[in-house]
Amino acid sequence: MEILIIILATIAGTTVMTAFSYFASEAFNKLWKEPVLLNIVISRANIELSPKRKSAFGWAIHYLIGLAFVLCYEFIWNNFDVDPTWFCGLIFGMISGFIGIFSWYFLFKLPKEKPKIKFKQYYLQLFIAHIFFALTVIAIYKLFNYNQ
Repeated sequence: MEILIIILATIAGTTVMTAFSYFASEAFNKLWKEPVLLNIVISRANIELSPKRKSAFGWAIHYLIGLAFVLCYEFIWNNFDVDPTWFCGLIFGMISGFIGIFSWYFLFKLPKEKPKIKFKQYYLQLFIAHIFFALTVIAIYKLFNYNQ
């Protein structure tokens, strides 16, 4: 059952986060879509993949990173005196947001030609998206009354 909850939390959290990013992108007419930005970085870093595989690769990487975050949360819940509460989700989301900003900062350094985005705006949106991610993960854990 534990692996099923981890997979559901990963899919739900990453999907909600991505939906928020897509919504914010459309609302503010900006390119803040993580899978699309991953594909741009991959393309400009001269990683050779067919166009179809590049798109799938960006999405797969995005969900694998979501899985890595959920596994980190799970590790903390199982090995420290921390429970998956809403407050914990808020804190984990903020920490995850800073990790996401830090990671994207270095990802954007890879290609010579950077995406044409306003980075501070993107990072603010990314920070908020990670809070949605973590709170969604908490919701899945609460739904299954896991680790409580």
